[in-house]
Amino acid sequence: MAKKSAQVQSVSAALRVNPDSFDLAEVDPAGKPVGPTSKSDAADELGVIGSELDALQEALYAEGAGGGRRRVLLVLQGMDTSGKGGTIAHVAGLVNPQGLRIASFKKPTRAELRHDFLWRIRRQVPPPGHLGVFDRSHYEDVLVARVDQLVPETEWRRRYGQINEFEAALAEEGVRLVKCFLHISPDAQRERLIARLEDPTKRWKYNPHDLEVRAGFSEYQAAYQDALVKCSTAVAPWFVVPADRKWYRNWAVARLLLEAMKDVAPVYPEPTYDPVAELARLRDADPLR
Repeated sequence: MAKKSAQVQSVSAALRVNPDSFDLAEVDPAGKPVGPTSKSDAADELGVIGSELDALQEALYAEGAGGGRRRVLLVLQGMDTSGKGGTIAHVAGLVNPQGLRIASFKKPTRAELRHDFLWRIRRQVPPPGHLGVFDRSHYEDVLVARVDQLVPETEWRRRYGQINEFEAALAEEGVRLVKCFLHISPDAQRERLIARLEDPTKRWKYNPHDLEVRAGFSEYQAAYQDALVKCSTAVAPWFVVPADRKWYRNWAVARLLLEAMKDVAPVYPEPTYDPVAELARLRDADPLR
């Protein structure tokens, strides 16, 4: 049991991108580099993680209500079918929705295109005391924009620095970033696309354009390699989560989020009144007694 606990404590270190030596091609999308090795063990641990996350998020929400400025932002990136939606359901679903903000970033609207690429992102940063989740993010503008040649190379290369500055500013404002790349293999993606087409209840998730995107799988991997290396910083590191196994993906993201929440260590605000005096008033001078 002690051995498992020691392994669990190293999740952030095991999955964190080291910009000086990271190579995405060397990461096994079906790997289990740390933590549980079976689906049943992961499910058991996820239950415990959920209880801890819920308690910490409640404290964070209370801290924000008391004037605190800290918040946590979980950023999820990954190829189609990597499980961003599933991760949100299984991880964000562990906490009270009252203190949760979820934003999904699709193709920019005409209104959004009239502004710089970070404009729509800034508008969705969670308020103090909240846990925010981004389903895709500002990284689309160095991924899709690059692969589909939506902007000149000089432009998307400039954006790496702009992203780092933006995330550093968020950290200064009290935002703790947890950036997870859900790493899926081409074979696993193919199986999931087939499953969508074979299941009438999942066909709404499929888009014929998905095959065009899949054709550029290697180009996207190269784009992710650069984004992960160039934008993994001390205040906003990237974590690469093997995503071929859904149960492992969910456990790993939940654990990364828990470690970040523990590091933030939110505290309940001190009351602006005297609790002892208020108890005495309620017991001795309750107006309804």
